[in-house]
Amino acid sequence: MKSKVVYQLKDKAIWLVLIFLVIVFTIANPRFVNPNNILTLLRQVSMYGIASIGMTFVILLGDIDLSTGTIISFVNIICAYFMVHMGMNMWLAIILTLLASTVIGLLNGFMVSTVGMPAIIATFAVQTAFQGLALIISGGLPINGFTEKFKVFGQGYVGIIPVPVIIMALCFALGSFILNKTYFGRYFYAVGGNIEAAKLSGIRVGRIKYLVFAISGFFAGLAGIVMLSRVNSGMATAGLGYEFDVITCVVLGGVSVTGGYGKMSGVVAGTFIIGALQNGMVLMNINSYVQDIVMGVVLALAVGFDCIQKKRKAN
Repeated sequence: MKSKVVYQLKDKAIWLVLIFLVIVFTIANPRFVNPNNILTLLRQVSMYGIASIGMTFVILLGDIDLSTGTIISFVNIICAYFMVHMGMNMWLAIILTLLASTVIGLLNGFMVSTVGMPAIIATFAVQTAFQGLALIISGGLPINGFTEKFKVFGQGYVGIIPVPVIIMALCFALGSFILNKTYFGRYFYAVGGNIEAAKLSGIRVGRIKYLVFAISGFFAGLAGIVMLSRVNSGMATAGLGYEFDVITCVVLGGVSVTGGYGKMSGVVAGTFIIGALQNGMVLMNINSYVQDIVMGVVLALAVGFDCIQKKRKAN
C-alpha cells in the first residue's frame, strides 16, 4: 500500500516538474511560451513521443530496446529509396517500410525470447547490423526528391496544429488504450512484475515478448517516416542516439526500469519535459555539451529514484 502511494505521488510529481520547467524557462526567456515556440516544441518532440510508446511496452517487461534509433535511420533510407530510386507509390512505400520496421522488431523478439539473449545485447547487435545496412543502401549519402504529398506527414498542418503532433497524440491514445483496455496490456504488467508468476498463470511469455518488440519496431518505424517527411532528406544517421532520448522520456515518465509499473500519461509528461529542457536550453543559448550533461543527469536521477523505491519496497 505504501509503495502504491509513493508511485501515485511520483506520477503527480512528473507533471509538477513539467510546470516548474515551464515557469523557469518562461522567466529566463518569455519567448518560451510564445505560441509559435510551443508548436515548434511539440513538433520537435513528436518523434520522441511516437517512438516512446513502443519503448514503454518494452521497459514494462523489464527489457530494453537499443535498436530504436537505428530503426529510425533504416526507415529513413529504405522509404526514401523506395520512393526516389524505385519510383514507388508513396503509400506502398510507407506500408512496406512499416512492415520492415516491424520485422526488425520481431527479429529482436526472436533473439530475446527464442534464443534467450539478454535484450540489451540482442538489440545492440541489431542496432549495429542495420546501421551498417542503411549506410550500404544509401552509399553514405542523403536521398532527396520526395513529392509534396509526402511532406504533409512532417511539415503539414491541420488548422494551426502540426500534423506530427496529431500523429503523436493519436499514437499516445492508442498506447493508452492497449495498456488500459486490452488483456495484452494486463499481460505486459504481469510479465514485467513477476515473469515466473505470469508463466504459472498461463501467460505465454515468449509470445508477449515477440509482440512487444514488434510493436516497438512499428512505432520506431512510424517515427522514422515522420522524421523523413519533416527533414525532407533520407539519411543513414538520422536516428543516431535517439534511443537514449526515447528511453529518457519513458523512464522520466515513471515507467519502472525493472518492469511492472508505468502509465502512458506519465510518458506523455516525460516526453514534454525532455522537449521543454531541450527547447529551453537552446533559447538560453546553453552550450550543446552542457545540454548533453543535463540530459545525462536527468536520466540518472530518474533511474536512481526508481531503484531507490524498488529497494524500499523489497525491504
